[in-house]
Amino acid sequence: MIFVTGASGFVGRALVEKLANDEKSSGVVAVVRRHGVPFSNGVNSVRVGDLSSSTYWGLALRGVDSVVHCAARVHVMNDDASEPLLAYREVNVNGTLNLARQAAQTGVRRFVFVSSIKVNGEVTQPGHPFTADDVPAPLDPYGVSKLEAEQGLREIESQTGMEVVIVRPPLVYGPGVKANFAAMMRWVARGLPLPLGAIHNARSMVALDNLADLLVTCLKRPAAAGQTFLVSDGQDVSTTELLRRTANAMDKKALLLPVPASVLELCAAMLGKRTVAQRLCGSLQVDISKTRRLLGWNPPLTLDQGLKKAVEGMKP
Repeated sequence: MIFVTGASGFVGRALVEKLANDEKSSGVVAVVRRHGVPFSNGVNSVRVGDLSSSTYWGLALRGVDSVVHCAARVHVMNDDASEPLLAYREVNVNGTLNLARQAAQTGVRRFVFVSSIKVNGEVTQPGHPFTADDVPAPLDPYGVSKLEAEQGLREIESQTGMEVVIVRPPLVYGPGVKANFAAMMRWVARGLPLPLGAIHNARSMVALDNLADLLVTCLKRPAAAGQTFLVSDGQDVSTTELLRRTANAMDKKALLLPVPASVLELCAAMLGKRTVAQRLCGSLQVDISKTRRLLGWNPPLTLDQGLKKAVEGMKP
């Protein structure tokens, strides 16, 4: 039996659906915070409430062989918590390690943790991607909390023998995506002129289906045990190229003005939006060669196929 936390979320729901449709799957339990979340294919759901250091998992974990932990306090652009790091730690560190300890005690064999590329850092130089074995360098409370959770999981692994697999995705997109990526698609769909026609960065992303496929692979492959993996579509693009490809997926033409990145960065700094400019103009590449080599895994969808599915899943 496979136990998926955060099953009502963007990644968790996609994973549950994939596992439910897998004829070789031994069954899946979808873990949610609240009742009333429907799942197809007869998937059972379990409500556990908030994820914290005091959450009791014992009954829900009975008969479970593997856990995929997707639930988290996610990164937000404008965090209103008075002490963001403490808020992230309670859920992402204390909540995760509490679950892992109870999972090990009940005999769970493998624990797959969905971490974040923010553990590696925020930016890369073009042609110098992050690797899974880099020294971590998180720069914000969310990334710090994910690193601390990873470190705690490795300790539990060494103490109990439960196999831990860590996956660090970059930006995930797909049907139902929200936040900045959804806003970008809406801009393109409306035909708005955008000053992003001269950005020469390189960014890695991962389609939702590709991430779900890798998580299933990490559940099955013996070689995944004890490893940390990076994941992407295997195709890095500039912001300018991403907008063009998104427009193409909509059968539209992107209206992109060739404003130099230096001008955009200066304007963003004057408006207190340096982080926004970094995401639009900076590079963040990941190297998935370790993932390919150890797991024999390749992304099932190309970037263009992933964008097409994201566009088709746009909400009106």
